Amino acid sequence: MTKSSVVVAAKHQISCDVSGEAVILNLKSGVYYGLDALGARIWDLIQKPMTVGEIHSILLKEYEVQPDRCERDLLALLQKLADAGLIAKQAS
Repeated sequence: MTKSSVVVAAKHQISCDVSGEAVILNLKSGVYYGLDALGARIWDLIQKPMTVGEIHSILLKEYEVQPDRCERDLLALLQKLADAGLIAKQAS
């Protein structure tokens, strides 16, 4: 996954906001996942297709974080979501 990768929430999941955090159910596996407030913000952003770079730029504007750390942590979270089948990578 790179900054030009386009990601979007997978169709076979449902999610809801619980006190600013996200709870996601993978309908294929039946496994629940939880995201903290920052993860929930990212989850909200990827409800429509968006590049990793666009997400990165938004997070830099909204949070006080070093660009390198933001990119590293964002890529790690997106990879975990992809491994869990919760997001789909689209052609860029």
